[in-house]
Amino acid sequence: MESLIIAHRGFNGVYPEMTRLAYEKALELPGLHGVETDVRLSADGQVMCTHDANTLRTTGEKRWVSMTNAARLKSLNCAHGTRWASQSMLTLDELIELVFAHDDKHLYIEAKHPHRHGRMLEEQVCLRLRYHGLLDSERVHVISFSHAAIRRIGKLAPALETFYLRRNYEQFFDSARMGWSRPSGYGISIAHAKLHPERIDAPTAPTYMWTVNEEEDIYFALEQGVRVISTDFPDRALAIKAGFEA
Repeated sequence: MESLIIAHRGFNGVYPEMTRLAYEKALELPGLHGVETDVRLSADGQVMCTHDANTLRTTGEKRWVSMTNAARLKSLNCAHGTRWASQSMLTLDELIELVFAHDDKHLYIEAKHPHRHGRMLEEQVCLRLRYHGLLDSERVHVISFSHAAIRRIGKLAPALETFYLRRNYEQFFDSARMGWSRPSGYGISIAHAKLHPERIDAPTAPTYMWTVNEEEDIYFALEQGVRVISTDFPDRALAIKAGFEA
């Protein structure tokens, strides 16, 4: 099974994470499988591409995403503290349009939990996918650390591929094996995988591994036959993969 390289939060190792610039630069890379984003709901129910519960780290201004309207969130500079020009927070709709302007790129959507909106996040994600005609697309995948989120996606959009992401403390037990969410595949961090390589499911089930940045770790993931390799440096991973497969 071929290992597929995706850009974690866009080309996050060089450009401001989850900005239009980061995604555009990632999508330009030949051989890239796709990109990953985290999503949360704004106060007015818009699906926003952002990782943290508040915006302090990425914008220098602390605004709780779930308690701030989308227009206010988009007014913040997500390139704060970097050398790059000002960048606005993307909505999921805007990212979908960016990704699907390409004929072959995939989108991995991580539903962030816990938060005050609960199941509304998955409902709104599926509404946006339905609007774009992507509710059963082979190029859309949903990932989450939440069994509840994976279960909800399984009901709302059963055709989508899903990955349950194991938390690092699950090295002491394996909730993914308890039938709580029945995902298509399982996620594992590079740190967890190196401690417990027996928990890498490839090739018996698709595996999603994050965040694989160092050269030795990229080789490790390739050697293990990991299906999806998520990295902040997709250019590096693609170059190593090309040499590995030569």
